[in-house]
Amino acid sequence: MSFTVSQSNPVNIMAEQTLSLASRITLNNGLSMPRIHLGVYLMSGREANTAVSHALDAGYRAFDSAQMYHNEMDVGDAILGYLSSHKDLKREDIHYTSKLASNSDYDTARKSISRSVKECGLGYIDLFLLHSPYGGKQKRLESWRAVEDAIQDGEVRIGGVSNFGIKHIDELLASRPRIKPAVNQIEVHPFNTRTKVTDHCQANDIVVEAYAPLARALRMKHPKIVELASKYRCNPGQLLVRWSLQHGFVPLPKSVKKERIQQNADVAGFNIDAADMKTMDGLDEYLVTDWDPLDAP
Repeated sequence: MSFTVSQSNPVNIMAEQTLSLASRITLNNGLSMPRIHLGVYLMSGREANTAVSHALDAGYRAFDSAQMYHNEMDVGDAILGYLSSHKDLKREDIHYTSKLASNSDYDTARKSISRSVKECGLGYIDLFLLHSPYGGKQKRLESWRAVEDAIQDGEVRIGGVSNFGIKHIDELLASRPRIKPAVNQIEVHPFNTRTKVTDHCQANDIVVEAYAPLARALRMKHPKIVELASKYRCNPGQLLVRWSLQHGFVPLPKSVKKERIQQNADVAGFNIDAADMKTMDGLDEYLVTDWDPLDAP
């Protein structure tokens, strides 16, 4: 990457940059991806298709799905439909992510990746992640080898992990992989900052993708969030997305509503100052909004 931001000592070096849907981040393999993605977790197929279409209209160029979401085909169909009617865009302009439902032996994982490629219909998957560390060391490493071979075979462009704790990252790096994970996607927001994990990722040149960056709307009315949103003349969701970006993370805000999808990414018009970033960091209460596999054996 071209920058590093520590949560424990937020120097806010991203603050002077204009961060928007057009912004990209460089990964440890030299490739890049958009700084803001639309998450489609818990969306039905129809909802996912509609939300992706709204997001594409709004300027989003990155979408985060998974085998467990059961909407890979719907996301792919929305992207293909948009590309067919917008000849100025090409497949390579869109970044699509999916994830392995469960770690397994090599052959099972490799076949599962190929099925995801066919399911989305996009020809290849830009970023493919191990969805969690569940299954134990052997299955994690065999599944990662399947990701490496999918990259070598052209089915996947970038490999990464999700919900990996420090010990899982170190285990993978210690195995001397042919391809280093470029991303660790974990739950991160001011109410669950996961400082040790995010610092460890950034120290190892692994981009942190922040899922549930809006804390699933559970803290939108928190007094400090409301106060700072008023100060920066934005809504609470925009404040939370901007916080994530200024830490060097890649947020995945989710919404099925057209207006909210547009608003969540409209964060280029303000910068959170260093003192307020520190205040937001101090809101950490280890709020887990869904699951927490980071300490899995």
